[in-house]
Amino acid sequence: MNLLFITDPLETFKIYKDTTFAMMREAQKRGHTVAACEPQDLMWQRGVRVTAHVRDIALTGQPDAWFEVSQSRAVALRDFDAILMRKDPPFDSEFFYATHLLEQAEREGARVFNKPGALRDHPEKLAIMEFPQFIGPTLVTRDEADIKRFHAEHQDIILKPLDGMGGMGIFRVGPDGLNLGSITETLNRHGAQSLMVQKFLPEIVDGDKRVLVIGGKPVPYCLARIPQGGEVRGNLAAGGKGVAQPLSARDRFIADSLGPILFDRGLLLIGLDVIGDSLTEINVTSPTCFQEIFDQTGFDVAAMFIDALEQAASN
Repeated sequence: MNLLFITDPLETFKIYKDTTFAMMREAQKRGHTVAACEPQDLMWQRGVRVTAHVRDIALTGQPDAWFEVSQSRAVALRDFDAILMRKDPPFDSEFFYATHLLEQAEREGARVFNKPGALRDHPEKLAIMEFPQFIGPTLVTRDEADIKRFHAEHQDIILKPLDGMGGMGIFRVGPDGLNLGSITETLNRHGAQSLMVQKFLPEIVDGDKRVLVIGGKPVPYCLARIPQGGEVRGNLAAGGKGVAQPLSARDRFIADSLGPILFDRGLLLIGLDVIGDSLTEINVTSPTCFQEIFDQTGFDVAAMFIDALEQAASN
């Protein structure tokens, strides 16, 4: 296949842990050709198919100069066999516009994974609210009175912005309510912005588990991201320690329940975040942890993904 990866700048990749790099490496190993571009390289001109300025990529196998590229060339997106949208969050206005261009490319015959419409329809924190049977007590609001009521009921709570990533902007407020008002004002911008409030889950000490689901089927191992020191955040970007482990019965039940539903909506790859027995996020933009799981267990997540991509692109 002829593959296009829409990514952050290649020069920023940390290839020892980057999931998009692992996908590229497995694809090239199988003989697929790989090209890359960034969202700002997309173009839609009147009367012309959606196009991107792309660079052909050859992986060198070297740790530093890990790729070689051709000169940029303009290619209609429909001319690729599959396009992988792998731009990291945040889901901002430019990401939103990119999904519209990619959706037009789909109408012209392009195959995009994950589907652009599905990316828009599943904000990573809000998406869990569709599945209340799997989540803990959760509130989405911009109203300070709602937050105070929720805190009075649950005592120990977590507050976080809906557009955060990597543990950014997460606060814990205990039974004493210390700083609840100022944290609320910071996150909701004095009532102008919605946020998510959840009951604190003490099981976070055992890790915030990333459960990967590919083609509707769970990867048999998850990565438990365990908070270090005095942190309540397990995110690797916030200093959490990643420990690969087999899925628990509850992890598998959640993944088996949601995987086929979300796959049917065009989400080839998702990352479910689970603390204890509770689903806390559904990651759809650029789920990670392929290499950490492979390094610790030997299970080749990238191979499972490219298998699923090959099958999906041929349908």
